[in-house]
Amino acid sequence: MLGSTHGTLTTDSRRARAIACGERPGPVVHGRPAKDGDLDVSGRPLHAGVPDLDRFFRPRSVAVIGASDAEGRPNTGITRQLLDWAERVGARLHPVHPTRPSVFGIPCSPSVAGLPEQVDLAVVLVGDPLPVIEELAEAKTRFAVVFASGFAETGPEGEAAQLRLAAAVERSGLRLLGPNTNLNAFERFRDDLQGPAIALITQSGHQGRPVFALQELGIRVSHWAPTGNEADLDSADFLSWFAEQPEVGAIACYLEGLKDGRSFLLAADRAARRGVPVVAVKVGRTETGARTAASHTGRLTGADAVVDAALRQYGVIRVDGLDELQDTAALLARARPPRADGVVVYSISGGTGAHVADLATAAGLSLPVLSEARQAELHQWIPEYLSVANPVDNGGHPVGDERGRKIIDAILGDPEVGVLICPVTGPFPPLSDRLVRDLVDAAEQTDKLVCVVWGSPVGTEAAYREVLLGSSRVATFRTVGNCLTAVRAYLAHHRFTAGYRSPFDEAPRTPSPSYRKAQALMQPGRQLSEHAAKQLLRAYGIRVPREQLVSSAAAAVRAAGLVGYPVVMKASGARIAHKTELGLVKVGLTSASQVRDAYRELTDIARYEDVALDGVLVCQMVEQGVEMVVGVAHDDLFGPTVTVGLGGVLVEVLRDTAVGVPPFGEEQARDMLAGLRGRALLDGVRGRPAADLDALVEVVLRVQRMALELGDRLAELDINPLMVLPQGQGAVALDALAVCR
Repeated sequence: MLGSTHGTLTTDSRRARAIACGERPGPVVHGRPAKDGDLDVSGRPLHAGVPDLDRFFRPRSVAVIGASDAEGRPNTGITRQLLDWAERVGARLHPVHPTRPSVFGIPCSPSVAGLPEQVDLAVVLVGDPLPVIEELAEAKTRFAVVFASGFAETGPEGEAAQLRLAAAVERSGLRLLGPNTNLNAFERFRDDLQGPAIALITQSGHQGRPVFALQELGIRVSHWAPTGNEADLDSADFLSWFAEQPEVGAIACYLEGLKDGRSFLLAADRAARRGVPVVAVKVGRTETGARTAASHTGRLTGADAVVDAALRQYGVIRVDGLDELQDTAALLARARPPRADGVVVYSISGGTGAHVADLATAAGLSLPVLSEARQAELHQWIPEYLSVANPVDNGGHPVGDERGRKIIDAILGDPEVGVLICPVTGPFPPLSDRLVRDLVDAAEQTDKLVCVVWGSPVGTEAAYREVLLGSSRVATFRTVGNCLTAVRAYLAHHRFTAGYRSPFDEAPRTPSPSYRKAQALMQPGRQLSEHAAKQLLRAYGIRVPREQLVSSAAAAVRAAGLVGYPVVMKASGARIAHKTELGLVKVGLTSASQVRDAYRELTDIARYEDVALDGVLVCQMVEQGVEMVVGVAHDDLFGPTVTVGLGGVLVEVLRDTAVGVPPFGEEQARDMLAGLRGRALLDGVRGRPAADLDALVEVVLRVQRMALELGDRLAELDINPLMVLPQGQGAVALDALAVCR
């Protein structure tokens, strides 16, 4: 990762040669011994440890460095809150201050060295935490929290100070939360709520308040990790630990940036393996948001398209608003797995039902038409002139008597229905009261999801506050949009985890035979010529056209005869990036005279443009197929990434591409293609044959292997166009650009 002290495993040339020769040197990351979460050249985690944070959240003893009980001092309020928290979790608290004999009546130690026992957690309230960290290391303290700001969020000087702090922490052996964090981890969590809980991770404490407030609606919140600048402990550490806690039903995250994208994906992988949903707001969709986030916590936000693809690849559900974070996390934490994907919209108004059904369909939800037998059953209680196909319109009156519950039970009894959504656009007692009571009672008797949208802006009605919010089985929302977002995430999460195969398990365990061939072709610090770049592709089994590199007109004619007319001729040189714009490509040549003339013209243009050539390529002409692009780039957060999309001139015009973060498997590669707007071109349009999709997927996977094995040495790869031939005929890389580092 460029310009960073964190990231994926960088493989220097000596290490790469050792691996290629079968040796197993000790893993090194950025010149240091590998730590938990670092990845090897194949993208596989070198260690799979999860930090044991139990003594952080439930310590036996706590030291408060800089404790105070003087009125009007900021540290006094913090000390008081920590005293209350320590009492709740059953911890002994030891104040530390050089001049105070006691704090809040508790004997005070003048220094860390004078503490009466080894402490699990030290909360550091002094402005310069560095000397304290060294003292805590001597005392063998397990965890520390640093609230002080003025570090990486402030610019280069602060970043240097944070690096010094991180280095001291690494030497000490303790684990540190912060700097630039707050008291959110020590909030008062309600212990009277039952059921699965939400665990919360935030890089800005204030942004976690809406999720924390869910407790007032009866939704349990178990932990809060305010990670701040993440000099040591980061979002990935807490995500890994939360995923293993039995009480955690979902993890909600507010992320401004990531310290190490690969470590975060490894943590998300752990959550996916265990079926624990992760819902995240990730700042950085715009330049303004990314810039502001960097100034707040000093974290890299990453290229948003790559972040989006990486999170989706590991099942992290990305939402935009804190209200969506609340509602989606709450639903996923508490709802049972779906019995079916079908959604039914049930309302007392045809207009309401049509509107919500329209929005649900646009959101990608499946609204199956109920069977004729089911519709006939519903018409026992609903007038024949009303539609009950889906959406189901009851006309209003049936909700006021025993028919209402029968309708709900009949809908939930349909095997194609997994979710019932009932929008209540406004209170209309007594009918609304009876309706929500029937919905709550039905939800208690079914294993299917019942969602109610309470549209009243008031929110004080007894039907809402007492009946709906009093139910642990009904998912209650205030807006249709949030309901549909949450339901879509709920269904998608369970589909994802049901068939989840960890990409890390599918990653190659040892370098391939291609790796040795590729080593000899790399030219550090240089862009390869097209001919050399294609040799690199050949090394990894990627098909290229029949072609020969020649250095004379006569040799070009002989090569054309061997390749077979018609041919394409191209200038080949390390400094040529855009041959077409310079007139350095000639296509459709059908005779020896055309080949001779083309050779002379190409070399004349190269001399005029002062472009050094390693020769002229005489290539097989491949015409029939779909032009795609496949490439490799490096992201600051995630390391090597693979891009696939529509190629040729369309790549710059339409920018229709999808990104994958290695390692990924065949299924993820196919998902990348499925997300392209121009995906239909591969299926065949206007009488064209379907393209060889399997061959395209194979190229993507081979390029991924190249990216993983060559690592930072391959700075960039661009195969454009990759001609995907008709089904069963393969794919051919017609042009390639590669840059070595």
